[in-house]
Amino acid sequence: MTRALILAGLFALAAGASACAVPIYEPEPTSVYQWERRQQAAERDYAERQRLCRITKDDDPRKEELCRGVERENR
Repeated sequence: MTRALILAGLFALAAGASACAVPIYEPEPTSVYQWERRQQAAERDYAERQRLCRITKDDDPRKEELCRGVERENR
């Protein structure tokens, strides 16, 4: 009985770990409209990252992470 519980636990652990490793598939856009929506979404995401970088205080430990890959504005 104990062996069955251990095996069931290991199986559940392995299944959970492998689920995290599965990459998310995002198909390429096929129409001009889809490409435009994708580009606009990327621009909105970047603008939000710029905003978060700008409003985060310099002594905040998340500052480096939030500003990674974002062009800083001249102050």
